[in-house]
Amino acid sequence: MERRKFLQNAGIAGILAAGVAPAVHAQQAAIRWRLASSFPKALDTIFGAAEVFSQKVKEMSGGKFEISVHAGGELMPAFGVLDGVQQGTVECCHTAPYYFFGKDPTFAMDCAIPFGLNSRQMTAWMYQGNGMKLFREFYSNFNITNFPMGNTGAQMGGWYRKPIKSMADIKGLKMRIGGFGGVILKGIGGVPQNIPGGEVYQSLEKGTIDAAEWVGPYDDQKLGFYKVAKHYAYPAWWEGGPQLTLMVGSKAYAGLSKENQAIIEAAASFAHVNMQAKYDAKNPQALKELVASGAKLFRLPKPVMDAAYKFAMPHYDELSASNPAWKKIYADYSKFRDDQNLWFRFSEAGFDSFMQNPPKAKKAKG
Repeated sequence: MERRKFLQNAGIAGILAAGVAPAVHAQQAAIRWRLASSFPKALDTIFGAAEVFSQKVKEMSGGKFEISVHAGGELMPAFGVLDGVQQGTVECCHTAPYYFFGKDPTFAMDCAIPFGLNSRQMTAWMYQGNGMKLFREFYSNFNITNFPMGNTGAQMGGWYRKPIKSMADIKGLKMRIGGFGGVILKGIGGVPQNIPGGEVYQSLEKGTIDAAEWVGPYDDQKLGFYKVAKHYAYPAWWEGGPQLTLMVGSKAYAGLSKENQAIIEAAASFAHVNMQAKYDAKNPQALKELVASGAKLFRLPKPVMDAAYKFAMPHYDELSASNPAWKKIYADYSKFRDDQNLWFRFSEAGFDSFMQNPPKAKKAKG
């Protein structure tokens, strides 16, 4: 009997030594997660970022780790996704964190605050500055592990029934404006409305609101805003580089192997880069088509921009005095912003301003 037992154990050892163990690993139960998006399927950029992420997870795991993606309203309301992750209804969500500034204004800094970082600066702060470290600490209070997952780049300033010519046109203006921007708009006399993307067109068409902002030409064209409000403003002082975030339940994330945690991180980073690349590639043609369809571009007047800035900066100081989480993160964020703008002033801005207005070159004689 002892001899038989020895041979059985030796057989198992031989199998392991022969490298057959991966086959055992392959037979382990597949992982199936659900991701709740805050966005409608029609937006193949923002909603599509979650699909890109899901596909990469599946590819890198050899099909063992699959994440189904659900549009806003499918499993839960668009603005209910954070609660869904916290409560364990879904393992993860993809959203714009500033939607939840009502829970804590600090959420907005993980997306965009008026006169904040542009997209490249935001990515630099998150990956090479202290942004990720600070927000991991913040999100731990909500049992969430966060990952940057997309950015739209600087946004357009929205669609208006009438163009904005002065501060007088801001007074009483009912405008759909996402997140923290609405706080500043209210501070200078506007009436902000927080409406999910899928409901904005109807609100604008019915006259429930006077103006609406979403993202930029590619998405705005899909949503058809130009059909009900012709005046298209730029720039969106409230969204110089809004970042989207993948929020994963901390318990679900901790339950993954180190390999699958690395897959989540890598897939989110890929989707992060891919999303803005898509916007940058698609927006130019969409803007041309919008103008051809009757959209009338106008730049928001400097007095309006100045008024918003002069209200925003003291407001941030007030938050620092009353909100410890905001104070800690904003101190680092604002210092990083100041240093970045000093650098960009000489590099990016210097080059861009020339390239956007170059001298006419003589054609070569053929």
